[in-house]
Amino acid sequence: MLPDALRQALPDALTGVVRAHSGPHDPGPALEGSRWLTEWTVEPLALLGIALAGGLYLLGVRTMHKGTNPWPISRTVSFLTGLGWLLIAVASPLASYDTVLISVHMVQHMMLAMLGPLFLVLGAPITLALRTLPARGRSLVLTVIHSRVAAVLTHPVVAGAIFVINPFVLYFSGLYEQTLEHPWLHDANHIHFVMVGTLWYSTLLAIDPLPRRPEYPIRVIAVFLTLPFHAWLGVAIMSMSTLIAGDWYLGMDRPWGASPLSDQKTAGGILWVSGDLIGLVVFAALFRGWIKDSEREARREDRRLDRLEAAEAARAVEERAAGGPAPRAPAARESGKGRPAPAFGPRALKASIRSGETPGPDDQERSP
Repeated sequence: MLPDALRQALPDALTGVVRAHSGPHDPGPALEGSRWLTEWTVEPLALLGIALAGGLYLLGVRTMHKGTNPWPISRTVSFLTGLGWLLIAVASPLASYDTVLISVHMVQHMMLAMLGPLFLVLGAPITLALRTLPARGRSLVLTVIHSRVAAVLTHPVVAGAIFVINPFVLYFSGLYEQTLEHPWLHDANHIHFVMVGTLWYSTLLAIDPLPRRPEYPIRVIAVFLTLPFHAWLGVAIMSMSTLIAGDWYLGMDRPWGASPLSDQKTAGGILWVSGDLIGLVVFAALFRGWIKDSEREARREDRRLDRLEAAEAARAVEERAAGGPAPRAPAARESGKGRPAPAFGPRALKASIRSGETPGPDDQERSP
């Protein structure tokens, strides 16, 4: 909510551009036409958090570009896109009217819980931190990553259950109306959306280091199991004949726009359709990562076999020079042994700290 002191200090010409959240006693003018471009709000803490996250990320990118292994531009674009979605959700007319129209709130919900976190995770911020922080900072990050709490929360079953249950509890327990009545709870709910979405996509896409990295078939199954729940929730909201947070919306006495019940049906449709569309983006990112990982594994295996064949050829040369046979190792392509150590995981991360580098999704990488 825009602080009163700040609002009073603004010139009159700007008060329409940086309006506070609308409320039951002030539903504001109809949200139509040019108001989609002018009815913005100022949330100082939210804007500060977004600016701080973006600044730290870009500082890490700048540090990477000073070395010999520049940070991929696609990662930077993804992360900044995620921050952009969050900014639109908390500062645009969506934020000004999120307590007036549940349909507007639902668009905001999807941006905060799904779109924003998805692109933030695609930006691989933890990997960037591990590559650019000093040794003490990297050690702290790794301690958190491999903690018991992180291991539990990033288990696919746990992360998926939190992601699925969260909206059902919000809309069917009376908690949603509490977030409308109490600004601090309203803002905390926004943070909660981002945290839950980030936890789920981090576990699902596994771009950054995790205590465990689920196999791709498990992750595909997880998407199939969780995706329908948003559709079911959307259909359930569309089918309801009673209002969610009915006292709040009926008490607003809004003189414009659709009726509260009609607006609620629109909100359910938004949840249903947008959840499916974002799910398609997740599938695309997941399958792209699966294909790239398979290609990297094939190249890694080819290099392993090439090294073993070269060693056999050198041994044969030594045998001829010595005038007799030397003990032979099994043929490389028959033995199937000698596979290189894993390039990703706790052991690789710990070893990399000693060498001054940190493996991540883009060093011969595994990333969608």
